[in-house]
Amino acid sequence: MRGIAGFVRRAFGIVREHVGTDHLGNKYYLIPQQKTWTGRLVRAKRMVVAANPTEYEYIEGSIPMEWDAWIRGRRKEPPTVEELLKNESYREEIKLRAKEVEERDLAVRAKEYEEGLVASHAGTVARGHAAATSFGKQEISEDPSSTANTFQPGSWMPTSKK
Repeated sequence: MRGIAGFVRRAFGIVREHVGTDHLGNKYYLIPQQKTWTGRLVRAKRMVVAANPTEYEYIEGSIPMEWDAWIRGRRKEPPTVEELLKNESYREEIKLRAKEVEERDLAVRAKEYEEGLVASHAGTVARGHAAATSFGKQEISEDPSSTANTFQPGSWMPTSKK
């Protein structure tokens, strides 16, 4: 079937040019601007043939950012191997620096807690709104406190009908 499709592409002028392959095995192609047999101009297209063709197995990062920018037309030239390696090392360096800053920040916070410069988190959770009359008071439950053989009714009492 691929042979037939390739023959049809070549016969009708739809030829794709292999531009590059990334480290994940995805192949990138450029279909140059062409005229159809009717004389209509078809603009150039960029496409990717995924190494893993099942869509549901794709995750974020399945296509490198540089290649994604080329596919979407945000850059004119496809990325080079040197550029990809340089950007990958830069991203790793940024991750290391971010981790160092986070560790330093945690150490400063711990020191501030020890010295009493910052109040520690109380860990309390308030229920309701502070403007309500029942705020801070223990709520009486109308729900039963147990089920089955050990049933205990809640604190609900029927209202008098006067």
